[in-house]
Amino acid sequence: MTNKLSAQPSPGWHPGVRIVPSPNFDARPAEVPIDLIVIHSISLPPGVYGGRGIEQLFTNQLDPDAHPYYAQIAGLKVSSHFLIRRDGEVVQFVPVGERAWHAGLSHWHGRERCNDFSIGIELEGDDETPFMVAQYQALQGLLVSLVATWPVRAITSHAHIAPTRKTDPGPYFDWAMVQAVCPQLEIAP
Repeated sequence: MTNKLSAQPSPGWHPGVRIVPSPNFDARPAEVPIDLIVIHSISLPPGVYGGRGIEQLFTNQLDPDAHPYYAQIAGLKVSSHFLIRRDGEVVQFVPVGERAWHAGLSHWHGRERCNDFSIGIELEGDDETPFMVAQYQALQGLLVSLVATWPVRAITSHAHIAPTRKTDPGPYFDWAMVQAVCPQLEIAP
């Protein structure tokens, strides 16, 4: 797994974040604007923070024998554009101009396949634990930068675009914070 800090802006890589390239992406459809941000939450193992499980999952290096839960998910080919750790560190896995595999079967305002037109941001967390102030601070900065760079019109939850499958980022996520930094956008928890 290659880790590096992005010091200079480059196509789709966000400056100043740690980069851990994921193989789990492909090209977006041509002429489709990137106009949605999807907020997720993840912890691996569930409810445990600070380990390498998320990065290993997104880079296809998760050891199915390392934890009983990992045997269920080790074969998944998933990724996200960004992960915000509990301490506020931002990690990027896929360039924004490429299609990360974060939303799965999903729909937004009559459009299917949200991965085609969205940016996925994972927060290290779950449905049962409040998020950290450092995470919100990092998310605010990231949102402001992304909205200034890409034609984003809305921010929503994984639960909103896949309501029969997902509940994240859960009831503890502070949507008012998102609205405060992006008042011009549609916010749909």
